[in-house]
Amino acid sequence: MTSTPVIDVERLNLKYGDFHAVKDLSFQVSRGELYALLGTNGAGKTSTLEIIEGHRKPTSGTVRVFGQSPRDRVAVRPKMGVMLQESGFSPDLTVKESVALIGKLTQRTDTVDRVLSIVDLTRKASTQVSQLSGGEKRRLDFATAVYGTPELIFLDEPTTGLDIQSRDDLWEAVDKLREDGSTIVLTTHYLEEAQQRADRIGLMHRGSFHQEGTVSELTQTLPAVISFFLPPHTPALPLPAERESDGRFLIKTTDRQRDLYVLLRWALENSVQLRDLEAGPTRLDDVFRSIGSD
Repeated sequence: MTSTPVIDVERLNLKYGDFHAVKDLSFQVSRGELYALLGTNGAGKTSTLEIIEGHRKPTSGTVRVFGQSPRDRVAVRPKMGVMLQESGFSPDLTVKESVALIGKLTQRTDTVDRVLSIVDLTRKASTQVSQLSGGEKRRLDFATAVYGTPELIFLDEPTTGLDIQSRDDLWEAVDKLREDGSTIVLTTHYLEEAQQRADRIGLMHRGSFHQEGTVSELTQTLPAVISFFLPPHTPALPLPAERESDGRFLIKTTDRQRDLYVLLRWALENSVQLRDLEAGPTRLDDVFRSIGSD
C-alpha cells in the first residue's frame, strides 16, 4: 500500500434541513485495502458513500478520491466501479447489451465476454434483464461494477439474494481484483463477511464513527464468552459466571485462553463434565449490537 490514500475524507458534514445526517466524519482508505463501512439503520453510511461516489454534494468538509474531487467525474469516474443495491438496468436490454453499455459509459477497456465469464452469465448473454432471477441480476450488477478492473470498487450489499456457490464465486472474484491492485469499499448486513474479509471497519452510528479499526481491535473492546451446562450438585465454579434462563452458564472474559485453562483444570480435578462447552472470540455482530446499549 502506498502512503497516498485512495479515499481521503476530512470533517465531512451533510445536513438535510435540520437533520444532521453526517457529522464531522474523517477517515482514509489505503490503496489495495478492503474497507467495510457499516452502521445501524439511519447511521449515515449511504449518504457518506453517495458523497464519495460523487452523487451528492456535502454541506461542508473535503473528500478526495485519487487526490481529486469525486464531483470531477471526468477524472474520477473511469477509475471507479459501483455496485448499487439496485442497478436499475433497462428490462428490455439483454445481459450482454447491459454490460456493453456500462463499458461505454465508464470508458474502461474490457471485453463483455470476459466479464460475463467471471460471474457465470455467459449462457445468459442474450437473455433480457427482465427474465433474470434475483440472484442473476445481482451477478449482473457485480459484472458491470468490475468491468475494466477499476482501481476503486464500491460493493453495496453484494451478496444479497445469492446462493452459497454464487457468494463463494463473487468473493473469489473480489480476491482476484485485490491481487490486481483494486481497492474495495464494502457495505453489508452480513457481518460475518465483513469480519472474515475486511482489513479495517468503520462502524457508524448517528452520523459519526462509533468505532473504527481492524476486526481484532473492534472485537477486543468487548469480553469474549465461555458458555456451558453443568450437572447438578457441582462445586463452586473457579470464575465468576452468570446463569441464563435455560440453565447455561456464561463466563465473560478478557483473557479467554487463561480463563478457559482455569475452568478446564477445575472440571478435571472435580470430575465435572462441561456439556456443550463453547469458547469463541467476540464476534463483530456482538460489537454491532452493543451500539444500541451505549
